[in-house]
Amino acid sequence: MSPTPILFTIPNFITAGSGRAMLNIIERLDRAKFAPAVCVLAKGGKLDKVVVEMGIPLLELPFLTKAKPYLSLRRRVRQLAEPFRPYQFALWHSFHYSDDYTEPLIARAAGAQAWVYTKKNMNWHRRAWQLRTLLATRVAAQNSDMLKEFFASPLHRRKAHFVPRGVIVDQFRQAQPMLGLRGQLSIPADRHLIGCVAQLLPVKGHPTLINALVQVPDAHLLLAGKPLDEQYATQLRQQVAELGLGERVTFLDFVDDIPAFLAEIDLFVLPTWARWRKEGCPVALLEAMASGCACIATDIPGSRDLVIEGVTGRLVPPEQSEPMAAAIQDLLNQPKLRQTLGEAASARVATHYTIEQEVAAHEKMYAEALGW
Repeated sequence: MSPTPILFTIPNFITAGSGRAMLNIIERLDRAKFAPAVCVLAKGGKLDKVVVEMGIPLLELPFLTKAKPYLSLRRRVRQLAEPFRPYQFALWHSFHYSDDYTEPLIARAAGAQAWVYTKKNMNWHRRAWQLRTLLATRVAAQNSDMLKEFFASPLHRRKAHFVPRGVIVDQFRQAQPMLGLRGQLSIPADRHLIGCVAQLLPVKGHPTLINALVQVPDAHLLLAGKPLDEQYATQLRQQVAELGLGERVTFLDFVDDIPAFLAEIDLFVLPTWARWRKEGCPVALLEAMASGCACIATDIPGSRDLVIEGVTGRLVPPEQSEPMAAAIQDLLNQPKLRQTLGEAASARVATHYTIEQEVAAHEKMYAEALGW
């Protein structure tokens, strides 16, 4: 029997985060069962070339439209479905972050038997999310809070699968500190290195971590992340200057070798805020845990699935710098505890959050959606 054609949709590969996660799944799918293809709204991302090199068809087509005006929606859906029909995709998997509900209509019009989507954030209050879910065959929920808050009703419960992110564990466990950041940045040998891997966006909560650093005088903060919001990045630099932390905070921009970065730091902190509810399952935290680095994260959906307080790391209230500073100082003062937490974190990821487990969960979901 020929493998079943599956289409993965994502707006683009420009920001790379979700795109890389999607490709990690695609390249490990059982090719005897599934024949994947990818569709983007716009090419130009850094991973476009990777898709082509993997031998996977990369389409650039509109796979959604505006719902209004409703009178013309049916006609527009049929028109947009037309270019997809020759491919005979049996299943579409949407990695789009939005509450759009026109994509499943287009998928069905193109002949798809099933349409599934990954729920990547904690937004839910718009009616469109309900419609998107009603039209879905299955939903991959990235944290357990989603199951309780969004998919607890009988109408949605049977559709939702808990499918957390997975990482390539050995890539992080075996990494060596090859970047030499302490020497390059002339950071004193007696100063602890705190690392944070997060794009420079307001939801990531950098101001809380920077404020906490004031109370931790023996530490240097390394911020790895692309400034996707220039105004926000400027505000962070101003905050650092106003607090007199210029010699203890370094903005590294995008870091290509995250495993090597994690191997160099003493402590990882993810200070995400809860107010915009945009996190699903923070892969940066998973990667830090996999590396064996002691971690502190804010107590929000997604992170609280990964970190068991006091066992595999520390959880602190979001947007509160004093508890964060206290947790940081406590762990910096106890190297043996850092090691214990780091080892437990790495073991937890290796047991529950591997890329192989994520792929298996997706294949199971696809089989159910297709009625196998």
